[in-house]
Amino acid sequence: MRSKARTQVFFVVTLALTDVVMAALAFSLAYWVRIWIPWPNEAQNMGRISDYGGIALAHVFSVVSVFIFSRMYRLARVPSRVDEFYAIVAATTVATLMGVALSSLFFKEDPLALDYSRGMVLYGWIFTILFVTLGRVLHTLIRAELRRRGWGHDRVIIVGTGDVGRMIVQKIQSSPSLGYDVVGCVTVNGHDNVPAGAPVLGHAGDLAAFIDEYDADEVIIALPEATHQEILMLISRCERGRVTIKVFPDVFQIMAGQVSIGDLGGLPLLTVRDIAMKGWKRSIKRLMDVVGSVFGLTILSPLMLPMALAIKLDSKGPAFYVQDRMGLDARSFKMLKFRSMRTDAEAGGTGWTVEDDPRVTRLGRLIRRVNIDELPQLINVLLGEMSLVGPRPERPVYVNQFRRSIPRYMDRHWEKAGMTGWAQVNGLRGDTSIVERTKYDLWYIENWSLLLDIKILVRTIFNIFRLPNAY
Repeated sequence: MRSKARTQVFFVVTLALTDVVMAALAFSLAYWVRIWIPWPNEAQNMGRISDYGGIALAHVFSVVSVFIFSRMYRLARVPSRVDEFYAIVAATTVATLMGVALSSLFFKEDPLALDYSRGMVLYGWIFTILFVTLGRVLHTLIRAELRRRGWGHDRVIIVGTGDVGRMIVQKIQSSPSLGYDVVGCVTVNGHDNVPAGAPVLGHAGDLAAFIDEYDADEVIIALPEATHQEILMLISRCERGRVTIKVFPDVFQIMAGQVSIGDLGGLPLLTVRDIAMKGWKRSIKRLMDVVGSVFGLTILSPLMLPMALAIKLDSKGPAFYVQDRMGLDARSFKMLKFRSMRTDAEAGGTGWTVEDDPRVTRLGRLIRRVNIDELPQLINVLLGEMSLVGPRPERPVYVNQFRRSIPRYMDRHWEKAGMTGWAQVNGLRGDTSIVERTKYDLWYIENWSLLLDIKILVRTIFNIFRLPNAY
């Protein structure tokens, strides 16, 4: 067995053992809490904790079994903590019911049957969710650290040397915890825009030979604009080697979302464009915006006032920067930010903020790094001009420019602009590809859900101190 395969088995086995330990600890704590808290009534015939060995075994067995059937031991390179928590809640709920059923089947025939009351079941369910989640977070952190040290790395070849290929190379090189080593790139239509730090191995026609020569484990096809025939041809060239093949999605795939099949008088039709945020869902999203903005302004006001004073003392000019941006239905509104640039920053015309931009003030570099400059936009959210989550708003001059060159760019304005968004939490911020950002924004609009908004907000909090680019 190859070293990489052994490492993967090690990760899966240790994760399963972590779940076993955490589920057992959760059951033990549920036992003690049942004794300490007389709910729904005084505990009767509880016995010693050792008497619950069989019931505990049924609980742990149920948890691991349901997790296996729920495919929760298929390790993602960068697992979404929010998605994993949803899965843990759902799987633990099923496992708890299964454990109760097994306990009733095998342990209730005893005339001295132990008390396994509703309270203990409830405590066991809650503590299992919390303990298993904690265990998996710790396991993920340890796994990421081991990958940073070189454990279980995959050797990857990237097909394509355009903007998408360069973005993938940069992502891999900036995230060693992904566990990838970039062998190199192969070109399809020339050597333009060669990704920095990744050598060009040659032409895609020799892809099979490169896989053998460099002992590659994975091939990533970074050609979103390629035809289906071209993609199939590239995949066929990989089939001689035992490699994983991943394809960066094209515009249709990333915007289609969930495809449903309907009919028109017996004629089959595929629904690939159906706006998710309609009717009462808009009201729910607005309610979350109001509650979130009020809560944020209340909690963060002790920070915002000193920040405004610090900006005034750091450089000449107002504390706030007001800028025209386009939001819902392409209507212009005044977006608020803490000023992070000199007042004459746009004396020579508008322009993107770049790395080490000389127009940024000393304090501005700090507040842009941790996105404190965005906090006044909570006022825009409260006023209904923006949302907590949505496509980032652009200036009218850029909107008029992009609408002529990017298909469906104006469809971003079907929904309110957001303080954060699906594109931003996936690393597409600041001076990055507008085309790619548009794809992510349209996918968000067509696949919106309240849970997706919560996921984006949680990921935004985690990413604040990781991504240096400002919005």
